[in-house]
Amino acid sequence: MTTVIKEESVKKKKFREAPHPFVILFTVVIIMAALTYLIPAGQYDRVEDADGRTIVVDGSYQTIDSSPAGFLDIFNAIHKGMVQAAPIIFFIFMVAGSFNLFRESKAIEGAFGSLSTKMKGKEMLIIPVVMMFFGVAGAAVGMFEEALPFIMILVPIAIVMGFDSIVGAAMVIVGVSAGFTAAFMNPFTIGVAQGIAEVPIFSGMGPRIGFWVAFMAISIGYVMIYANKIRKDPTKSIMYEEDKNRNIDIEAMQQDKITKTQGIIIGVLVLTLIGLAFGVLKFGWFITEISALFLIMAIVIGLINRLNFNEITKSFVRGCEEIVVGALVVGFAYGALVILNDSNTIDTILYGITNLVEKFPSSLTAIGMYIMQTVLNLIVTSGSGQAALTMPIMAPLSDLLGVSRQTAVLAYQMGDGITNIIAPTSGLILAALAMAKISYGKWVRWLWPLILIQFIMGAIFITVAHIFFWPA
Repeated sequence: MTTVIKEESVKKKKFREAPHPFVILFTVVIIMAALTYLIPAGQYDRVEDADGRTIVVDGSYQTIDSSPAGFLDIFNAIHKGMVQAAPIIFFIFMVAGSFNLFRESKAIEGAFGSLSTKMKGKEMLIIPVVMMFFGVAGAAVGMFEEALPFIMILVPIAIVMGFDSIVGAAMVIVGVSAGFTAAFMNPFTIGVAQGIAEVPIFSGMGPRIGFWVAFMAISIGYVMIYANKIRKDPTKSIMYEEDKNRNIDIEAMQQDKITKTQGIIIGVLVLTLIGLAFGVLKFGWFITEISALFLIMAIVIGLINRLNFNEITKSFVRGCEEIVVGALVVGFAYGALVILNDSNTIDTILYGITNLVEKFPSSLTAIGMYIMQTVLNLIVTSGSGQAALTMPIMAPLSDLLGVSRQTAVLAYQMGDGITNIIAPTSGLILAALAMAKISYGKWVRWLWPLILIQFIMGAIFITVAHIFFWPA
């Protein structure tokens, strides 16, 4: 009888188990391949502008011979996606390995132990402080994937503070995404889009800062309301069972005070982050330089922690091992885009969505652009890539439809950002969830009300901008 009950329990557990990220993305690849038989092939002409950026030529779309994905193409796309995503994949490995040396030093746990007494009864204040930090970074310097390593630090801290892993991940993901979406000076979205639309770079900052403040306030409030509920009753956490089984060194986090060595290691981390911000702003660093910076940090921390080079290497490898799934899902996500690019259907999708915008009443045209950009972001998850793909069309289209180019940029910006933390085609969000050990299904279940609220806010911002700030 007991055996039968156990077997039934195992079957129920398997049935309830969330699909693996690879399963989700491979399914997306198959769906994309099937669509290549339904969507005609077509392409826009592209030219290189003065900055060396390839842009789409408006009015140049034409149909071409169809080349739907074959059976083998589905599997080829995974390898091609891995190759194309290699810079991001190895960036994730480098940062995860480097941060593991920081984690194994127990410096964050020691810092928490020192602060726990002072923060007794004030733990909720950490949420807005952390989220505002990432919100500013996303809005001002375009931080997004660079914030992911902090998930591995904040998730265990959130759990020990009486919250759950959702709160720990949300402080980073929701914070940086809200800032990135409602950015006022993001060079990768606003800078690129305004440059293509021939609008002065970073103009219109006043209204954008107002939109950013409102966006951050709603996002922080959403996380804090959930965090407060979990503190009152931990069983209400959707990650309750998973978090109970996490291996967190509670004793280290409850130590009386931080050690001198741990204090120096935290200082190294702070200097690394200052160097990262300076490098990004002054020298235009991207993932290669940032990876190198974190590797230097790892070696310095290892030496400060009195590890020999073999021990440093082993710790680095342990960090890489923990993030294998999170890194490789990026390649699977790129595989879906490989299918659309190789079959020449991605431009047809863009052409079809663009034509829909023209059917909206003139008063809702800006909202139509916003909806189009939101849908397109599920396919083209790169912010600068989406700007290069759509703004050469949206800018002249906005002139014809009575919408200012500044509003068209805002529509792109909001449409590009809101779905970044929920789109299954975004390898970065799946990597982030893998770092936090949160299933995609539970993340969506928790997040969808906020996404709906943000989408409505985006529509309001665009309408207000169209009527009051930037009328055509």
